[in-house]
Amino acid sequence: MTEDSGRWGRTTRLKDRRRECGALGQLIEAVRTGQSRALVVRGDPGVGKTVLLDYLAGQARGCRVARAMGVQSEMELAFSGLHQLCAPMLDHLDRLPVPQRDTLRTAFGVAVGPPPDQFLVGLAGLSLLSEVAGERPLVCVVDDAQWLDRASAQALGFAARRLAADPVGLVFAARDPGANLAGLPELDVRGLPDEDARALLDEVLPGPLDARVRDLIVAETGGNPLALLELPRGLSPAQLAGGFGLPGTGPLTGAIEDSFARRLETLPDQTRRLLQVAAADPSGDRALVWRAAGRLGIPVQAKEPAVEAGLVEFAGGVRFRHPLARSAAYRSAAIPDRRQLHAALAEVTDPRTDPDRRAWHRARAAAAAFLERSVVLTPDPARHAERILAAAQASMQAGAFDKVLELLATAEAGPLDEFASARVDLLRGHLAFVSDLDSSTPVLLLNAARRLEPFNMELARETYLMAFGAVITVGTAAGGGVLTEICRAVQALPPAQGDRRPLGLLLQGLALLTTDGRAAATETLQRASQALTGIAVGDVLRWGWVATAASTAVWDDEAFHVICARQVQLVRDSGALAQLPLYLSQLGIVRAWMGDFAGTASLIAESDSVAAATGSHFAPYALLMLQALRGREAEAAPAIASVIEEAAAGAEGTGNHAHWAAAILYNGLARYQGAASAARQVTTSTLQPWTSAWALPELVEAAARMADAELARDALARLTEATRPCGTDWALGIEARCRALLAGGAAADDLYQEAIDRLSRTLLRPELARAHLLYGEWLRSEGRLPGAREQLRTAHGMFAAIGMEAFTERARRELTASGGTARKHGSQTRDLLTPQEEQIARLARDGLSNPEIGAQLFLSARTVEWHLSKIFTKLGIGSRRELHAALAPHGQDGQPA
Repeated sequence: MTEDSGRWGRTTRLKDRRRECGALGQLIEAVRTGQSRALVVRGDPGVGKTVLLDYLAGQARGCRVARAMGVQSEMELAFSGLHQLCAPMLDHLDRLPVPQRDTLRTAFGVAVGPPPDQFLVGLAGLSLLSEVAGERPLVCVVDDAQWLDRASAQALGFAARRLAADPVGLVFAARDPGANLAGLPELDVRGLPDEDARALLDEVLPGPLDARVRDLIVAETGGNPLALLELPRGLSPAQLAGGFGLPGTGPLTGAIEDSFARRLETLPDQTRRLLQVAAADPSGDRALVWRAAGRLGIPVQAKEPAVEAGLVEFAGGVRFRHPLARSAAYRSAAIPDRRQLHAALAEVTDPRTDPDRRAWHRARAAAAAFLERSVVLTPDPARHAERILAAAQASMQAGAFDKVLELLATAEAGPLDEFASARVDLLRGHLAFVSDLDSSTPVLLLNAARRLEPFNMELARETYLMAFGAVITVGTAAGGGVLTEICRAVQALPPAQGDRRPLGLLLQGLALLTTDGRAAATETLQRASQALTGIAVGDVLRWGWVATAASTAVWDDEAFHVICARQVQLVRDSGALAQLPLYLSQLGIVRAWMGDFAGTASLIAESDSVAAATGSHFAPYALLMLQALRGREAEAAPAIASVIEEAAAGAEGTGNHAHWAAAILYNGLARYQGAASAARQVTTSTLQPWTSAWALPELVEAAARMADAELARDALARLTEATRPCGTDWALGIEARCRALLAGGAAADDLYQEAIDRLSRTLLRPELARAHLLYGEWLRSEGRLPGAREQLRTAHGMFAAIGMEAFTERARRELTASGGTARKHGSQTRDLLTPQEEQIARLARDGLSNPEIGAQLFLSARTVEWHLSKIFTKLGIGSRRELHAALAPHGQDGQPA
């Protein structure tokens, strides 16, 4: 191992960093052999992180090396760090999926478009790194990562966590990695041991030093190499000899920067001015700095004293000895001087090729001028408030909730007109809804909606809908009075016209459902259900999560599925990843109800992946439904109990969903007392007409099996009120099945057959299978064994094909008791593949390419390819063409599971 003096002198000797160099060497070797690695090199300023990164880059023979550096003054320029890293790779952009390519082009200012979604940018960055690494292993080195702009830090952290089968190394150097890099492996770089620190100090001091003073310097610096070199500079021999000129016990960073500042003071004025220009532009573009210097009358030869002093170099690009040297140079300029620096840099920046940087310098010039002449440049109060509210809305979408509160407080500190004040109320209510939902949230949203009516009726409608959703989620803690007030306010609104009609119909239908009952609301909700199958993507993103309320209220399974599937696709295509898990969960519930357990598991895996990437958190509705129908008590019961416990804190709606899942689970297990108890928890809710109606069939079945005729009749009467007005096969099929449980003789026979006939025309295969099961159980009790065996064998085959294990066992027992034998069913692909593998296999079967699969699952195309090779091995196939057969097990009913 050789020593590296570096262009600045011997700040870190690699022989003193054997441990760190060894770890970096292992990383390089892993990347060379096709593996991905991410690492954060962590340590104090001046401890030697940059030298280690230089060593890493030098050792990466056979690899492509890309570098970037965070700059404190550039932290406000979104995606600047990512652009710095990826700029040399942009010739690979055309290989990315179109949405990713367009997103990166917009983020980098190459193309005009709406503000890019930060997570879609991260996915695009991941794909770009993977594409480049496909030609040659890639090592990305990011220095001073603590100063990356927030958008770049998020994107690079996102990529670092999702590189799996790509020959890519992502190495960050940072003082404090921050939240975006948290959890990545770290290499902690500390100060030199005392013996090595003394040796380094002896090498750089011009003369002998008293041992006690030397030990004091070593102790004060903690062995920090840069501090060992910088702190003694500018001190006279007398000061060093007595130790009187040494810094006190303040922060080491400040002491080092002060040392650089002292050295700047010794430079000629023009040289110091040149360094201030260079420090004001973090791009390191030498030509740009010289053009700006020319405008300020600074000659080329002004650089020489700074180069000789070892503070900066101009070879290739402009590079300061250390970020603290840059910081000291910039801080040495007075505020009026900073305005001139940025103005000059803005003037010489090309507005066509680098419009963002030019705008940034112009903004910096204005900001500095504002500090100098704030009265002259005070903006119009109305525009000021508008910009603050826009920033708060953007922060809300980004999940920066603390920033939202800060911005709202700023807005309220100034003059606000009535519309702006109402929007502040809306943002506070929205913030409470997504971050700290409690009984006060519906009231906040209700008041905001009322205040918005005179200014923006459509925004008021959307806010009323959000208030309605908040009441449904919070439950009785919000109080029925609040829901009544919302409904009355909605019913007083003028009719919505044109493309606003779906929202208006939905609101009016929900209000009628609450105040007048299902019979009065059904026609409006049915019209809303059809209108909501085609709403615009903007509406989907703002309030589409409530759109399924109409179709489920009127028992329209086809519209329910169409709306959910379409909205998932629209949200995916728009890149609104923070909201995607909620829509995936809704689609997961439908798919589980359709008996597509593998599809549901895939959606859950995708939702978990997105939630992990974005930090979103939603109740696991789809998972509860899947586990309840699957019937594995050891998995389902703890999940249900956990959600019920969390819901006790104020999310009654979530708890009701968990109780409904428990009722399904226990009916499958033939534990009817538990099913009835769980169902009654839901059916007594007056604020959730959907889940309470869905739980009623579970209560009828459990009560009938417990021989509690009164409870069963009461539940059936309430169910009929919900199903009869709707008239769909789903509604009337479920009603017929429940009526049959309480009937006898020919009436029961007819009702069971009606239930089977109607449910066979729906998408809901589990409900049809349960009708066959109940009919077979009844036939056995009547002694009609041949018919019983036929129905039970059909039920058993359907349950087994779907994967409803508890109901399969219940059907098997009944079939055996009737003198029949259950057919054995082989293992399914779901037993061989992980949920993620199942999802990848299904997407590949459906014709998606590796990049398209990666875009949907937040993986690189190469990682998808790696997973597919494992999938082919597990399934014993050799190509994508064989996936259709491998993933299509068939039940006795001839339908794919």
